[in-house]
Amino acid sequence: MNRLFSMDNKFFVFMGKVADLCLLNLVCLICCIPIVTAGASLTALYYVTLKMVRNEEAYIFRSFFKSFRQNFKQATIIHLIMVAAAVLLYLDTTIVKAMGEPVSSVMSVIFAVFTMIYVMILLYLYPILAKFYNSVKNTFTNAILMAIRHLPYTVIMLIISALPVLIFFVPSFQAQMTLILLFLLFGFAVVAYCNSYFFVKVFDKYIPAEEEETDKGAA
Repeated sequence: MNRLFSMDNKFFVFMGKVADLCLLNLVCLICCIPIVTAGASLTALYYVTLKMVRNEEAYIFRSFFKSFRQNFKQATIIHLIMVAAAVLLYLDTTIVKAMGEPVSSVMSVIFAVFTMIYVMILLYLYPILAKFYNSVKNTFTNAILMAIRHLPYTVIMLIISALPVLIFFVPSFQAQMTLILLFLLFGFAVVAYCNSYFFVKVFDKYIPAEEEETDKGAA
């Protein structure tokens, strides 16, 4: 009976993790609301989930805001660069679609490749910033190099990140609204948490043994 109500019971451990992810997701969303702070918020999200998958995290809010403050400047610069790149890609794609054939088809393929590269870089940027000390330039360089070098993990994480889109294909409106509500409660944190299992495997290859116990290392 004592084991049933012990805090080490797997059920209580699981429910504690669910509660932590819910709180983490909500604080991340709130900090993303000003838009310009979204980069720092996503970096802090991954800072916490990378610790969670290693069972190192105990204080969600303290760790989140520690990373938020520590990485705010670089994360904001990176975020603004990625927003500008996204706008440029969108405008260029729109212009290409208005061109005649065969130029339109050829250019569409080229920009589709650019878009995929963009998504791969975006996937790695904030986790890298959360884990490593680097310049903005080196963070971008490491993002594309790691994404390509660890392509199998990259593909898996892209699939995980894209899974929430399936919500919009649910035929039942009521079920769809329920899933959207659950995603707003847990979604971003759950995706980051699942991806963090793979990021840990990738990042461990770049962290010297003497730096493993520190919050951040150099890559």
